[in-house]
Amino acid sequence: MGGAAGINVLLGMVRTKFAAVLIGITGVGMLAGFSSIQGIIGTFAGLGIQSSAVREIAKAVGMGDEHAIGRVVLTLRRVCWLTGFTGMITMMSLSPFLSQITFGTSKYTIDIAAIGIIILLNNVSGGQLALIHGMRRIGDMARANIYGALFATASSIGFYSWLGLRGIVPSMISIAIMQLMLSWHFARLLVVPQVTVSWKQTFKEAGNMVKLGMIFMWNGLLSSAVTYFTVTIITQKISTQAVGLYSAAFALSGVLVNFVFGAMGADYYPRLTGVAKDKAAVNRLVNEQTEIGLLLAIPGLLATMVMAPWIIRIFYTSEFLPAVNLLEWFILGCVGRVISWPLGFVMLAQDKGRWFFLTETSFNIIHVLLIALGLFTFGIEGVAVAFFIMYIAYTASVYVVVRHLTGFHWSPESRQIGWRLLPILATTFFIVKYMPIWLATVVGVFLTVFFSIYCLRGIVQRIGFDHSITRIICKMPVLRIVCISKNI
Repeated sequence: MGGAAGINVLLGMVRTKFAAVLIGITGVGMLAGFSSIQGIIGTFAGLGIQSSAVREIAKAVGMGDEHAIGRVVLTLRRVCWLTGFTGMITMMSLSPFLSQITFGTSKYTIDIAAIGIIILLNNVSGGQLALIHGMRRIGDMARANIYGALFATASSIGFYSWLGLRGIVPSMISIAIMQLMLSWHFARLLVVPQVTVSWKQTFKEAGNMVKLGMIFMWNGLLSSAVTYFTVTIITQKISTQAVGLYSAAFALSGVLVNFVFGAMGADYYPRLTGVAKDKAAVNRLVNEQTEIGLLLAIPGLLATMVMAPWIIRIFYTSEFLPAVNLLEWFILGCVGRVISWPLGFVMLAQDKGRWFFLTETSFNIIHVLLIALGLFTFGIEGVAVAFFIMYIAYTASVYVVVRHLTGFHWSPESRQIGWRLLPILATTFFIVKYMPIWLATVVGVFLTVFFSIYCLRGIVQRIGFDHSITRIICKMPVLRIVCISKNI
């Protein structure tokens, strides 16, 4: 999954560059608007069932109950079709209203109505991917991700070159079609027990998934609503071009973080669910994920912060350079994402939906208020500052909740990594903010290289000196030092 996530990152960079060149800052802003609409309606239509089904399938597989597996899978497939059609009709019905409120004009009504097709396709493919994930077919998930990213890149470039701004929605639809085809291909490779389930039983079975799924849906809906609110308020108060700057900065800040989550997330949640009743095992897993997450993410975040002006030019164009100030704040916020991410899954794995609901709802509301305050006070940069402040408070709150549930505390190793790396990231932030660009780059590159070596050594220590990745590292003359010492 790490390799697949890495390839996805590289292909995403290619798509980003071509989008910046072919459709410009206005097109990137429009793409963010369409994606935010798809996100909020799609999340609502999905009811969170695809996420909750991963847990149900993993439980059935763990118990070896063939009939339960077949029952859950059949229920999942039926419900995904039903909710997908509902979401598609809803999107088409609301398209005039959504066009007006999002872009301030009704000229995008047909485009938004067409996105309804994506809702249906994504719901069905999401159900197939939930099956693959629940059965822990990690290799198939990785292959589906890679093939999908390859097609998405080719499709985006093709449609943007051919139709310009009008190619945004056709490209999105073609990508959704390919994702459905890939998910269907890999899902049919699995042997799923054939069972007979009436529609009455289907709705009864679905009720259990919906109960937990509503928590996932609510969380996803809140996140999508925050994104939609951000895009809409920036469009109304500033311009679509400002949305393009926001979208560019936010996307770049999340590249490395999403790579880390993609690499670890496929196996972490099913494993955590499997040991949910063992508090000591839960706490150990959370600490392991925290340590690896920080060691993987910090070098990339440091490098992105130091090289932000050049990265913007490489992945976008000089037209996007004002996004640098936003990117620096988003990177600080991403550290909170990395630290809080393993903690958030504990509430779900232990079926503590009430706690998850309260924390996610509270902090998404706080985030919206901070965005509005930041935008009116500091302009577009205030949106990024709001992201950083929100994640400081969110991380502290989730830690308190999980400590209450499992007696969790960060291990000495986790604290050691945090106390060494987080001050360096903060120092680098002030260096790039207030030093001349040439001096900030020299100092920043030195800090990035030094602490990248530290992080690489930490990763080697944790995955083991006999691991194939470690052996590859030791074959590289410059990196051989990583394998020499077994102590950080």
